[in-house]
Amino acid sequence: MQAHLRIARPVSDLARAEQMYCAGLGFSVMGRFADHQGFDGVMIGPAGMDYHLEFTQCRTAPVTPAPTHEDLLVLYLPDAETWQSACARLDEHGFVRVRSFNPYWAVSGQTFEDFDGYRTVLQNAAWPR
Repeated sequence: MQAHLRIARPVSDLARAEQMYCAGLGFSVMGRFADHQGFDGVMIGPAGMDYHLEFTQCRTAPVTPAPTHEDLLVLYLPDAETWQSACARLDEHGFVRVRSFNPYWAVSGQTFEDFDGYRTVLQNAAWPR
């Protein structure tokens, strides 16, 4: 089965989320919408991949983001130089390095948190096939 993965998250600041994730992860805007049945949103992702993120805000009943320390977006970057550059970009664009709740992610990776508490792990390893 061929599928495309969308991870949707409510955010407290749509423009800030777009800027941070696009600049920090090198993602591009794939689409956006305004006042679609009361929701505004933006879809971002890496060009040519089968996944993207959607950030939304509800105009009439805003949802407060409530991620846990185990709600993770994990990106596998096997090349050490690419991984180090990606970590530096997240630092530069407002993500904060945090200690991973699950120690597994600290062995070969680094965990970052955004302004809403969503966590991204940059794993310096290849995805096992």
